[in-house]
Parts: sequence; C-alpha cells; structure tokens
Amino acid sequence: MRGGRAGASRLPGGPPGRLHPRGGTVSESKQPLLEARGAHVEFVTRAGAVARALDGVDLAVERGEIVALVGESGSGKTTLARTLVGLQRPDAGQVLVDGAPLDYSVRGLRAFRSRVQLILQDAAGALNPRQTVYESVAEGIRLHKRVQGDEQGRSEPELVAAALAEAGLRPPERLFLRYPHELSGGQKQRVLIAGALALRPELLVADEPVSSLDASIRGEILALLLRLRDELGLGIVVVTHDLGLAWNIADRIAVMYLGRVVEHGTTEEVLEAPRHPYTQALLSVVPEMEQLEPVVLTGEIPDPTHIPAGCRFHPRCPMLADGTAERAGVADSCRTVPLTVLPNESGHRVACHLDAVLSRTR
Repeated sequence: MRGGRAGASRLPGGPPGRLHPRGGTVSESKQPLLEARGAHVEFVTRAGAVARALDGVDLAVERGEIVALVGESGSGKTTLARTLVGLQRPDAGQVLVDGAPLDYSVRGLRAFRSRVQLILQDAAGALNPRQTVYESVAEGIRLHKRVQGDEQGRSEPELVAAALAEAGLRPPERLFLRYPHELSGGQKQRVLIAGALALRPELLVADEPVSSLDASIRGEILALLLRLRDELGLGIVVVTHDLGLAWNIADRIAVMYLGRVVEHGTTEEVLEAPRHPYTQALLSVVPEMEQLEPVVLTGEIPDPTHIPAGCRFHPRCPMLADGTAERAGVADSCRTVPLTVLPNESGHRVACHLDAVLSRTR
C-alpha cells in the first residue's frame, strides 16, 4: 500500500495505512461533471402515505475524485445514487451534467449512460446466469456501438478483452466462455466493473461494491477502483455504510441521514474532526477506533413518511439526551426549527444547531 501524500495526517488509532495519496487527479474544470441540486424524491406507500426518500440534497462530483456517501440503511444513499445515474427522476430539484440539466429522453439517457455507469451491490444477482462473461461485457459495447466509435479500430473481442484486463482479470480470454456460477465473488464484481469500463465512462457510481466480499478481496477491489481513478481519471461515487472503507478510498465524504446530507467535507475534515453527533456516533463504532468510547444510538432511523420536526436527528441525538444541547441553549431549536439544506460548496459543513453555537467559540 502506498502512504498518504506529504503532509497528510492519519486517523488517530485508525487503519494502519492509506490506499492512495489524498487529493488525486481532480480536474481543474470549474464545472462539476455531475451534480444534484435540491434533489427531492418521494414514494407513495401502499397505505397512501408519502415517503420522502430524498428531502433536498446538494452534491457535486468532480472528474478524477472519489466521493463516499455514508450512512445507515434507510438514509437515502442508494436513492441518491440512482438519482445521479438517471434511474430515478427527482420530483423536485435537478441533476446537472457539465452544468446542464440531465436530458431524460431515451436518446439523452443513452448518451448520459455512456458517460456515467452504475455498479450494483449484488454482482451475483446483476449478472445474467445464462450469459457468458464475454456476452455480459459485450452487451453494453453493442448497445452503445462502441466498435464503430473505437478510435484504435479494435474489434469487439479486443474491446471486451481490454475491459476485462483493466478490471484485473488476466488473461481475459480464459474467462470469455465462463458463466457466473463458475466465478468467485471477486471475479463477479470485476466482471461488473469491466462491463462498465467497456463504455469508457467518465464516472462510476458503485453501490456497496465490496459489502458481500471477503476481507482480502475487498482490499483488491478498492485498490482496483483507486487505480482506475489514477490511470483513467475516473470520478467515482462509492455508496457505503463503512466509514473505515471511506477513510481508505475517498477524497470527500457526505454523511446522509433520513434523506439529507448532514455533514460534508474532505475525508480528513469529516473523520478526524467530526462535528455532527450522528457522524461522531458512526465513527465511534469503527473497529479501528479503539480510543473512542462507542456511542450507541437509541431506536432506528424514523419512518420517512413522518420526518421529525426541527433537526431530523433530534429523537436519537446523544447531545440532546445528555443535556449538552440544553446547556448550549439550542434544545428547543433542535426539536422545532428545521435546518437548511447544506449548500454544495467547499469546506467542512454541518447541519446541526449545536454545532452552529460551538463553531462561534472555536
């Protein structure tokens, strides 16, 4: 493993090393490649209630950077990922590509998905059991007519082989005629990545890409994603509940809770000095963080059909429960005053009434 960049600090008591230098090949373009602006997504339950899966999210992804979406199950991470790749159209707000609204027409989405690809969590379920590895990777090449547009004049088998090799499956030709049931979990995940790489995308959105893999294979897949970023300049969004994984791979972290981003900043800012009580609780139970006292949150994430008034985290907030918010004079605000959507701007930003008071004394 490579160490951090010069001057970069390490999480005290955290993982023993970093998988990459912090601050990779981020484009100098002023316009983000992909951006969600004020995104709202609602679903109607069988009982007719409206569930707010996304309740106003601002997030931008630059070329050549890795952004981690972190939070518990039900926080809205996967819905945001699906919205970013055009699988879910926001009910309000918009998704921007190079600063322009995403075109949801058939032609517009086809062009967009040649630039932005989704890698699903369940590789075994995502691969067609009746298709060989070759057919799984070639499917996108045929759909997007990559053979006709290949500048190097490569044939379809050459494009498939190149994609498999880039995904770390070598020699690729040996896998052409294999079926998913003949592959290991790590190989299946690499085939999914190869299928995305075959289209030469600018950005990958990976939904829990290593959650079902053994620890040794997890490291290989994470190292692969970092290599793709470094060698191909890909932007990558990683959806994960694992802050340890985010520490090892991400340049920036967005912590989500009940449909909103509640803390956002560089990985060092968020994980070395977490300011939101929710982030602090998540970080306290990371196995490597032995010097932190574990914070056990009471209850589950609230029903998105009944989002609490005020700060949406206040029913579970340890700072409110132990009287810290009361002593700071913000307890009533926590319970009744809604917080605004975190703006899509640089810097360490937190949606928390208590932090607003504490930040004035820092």
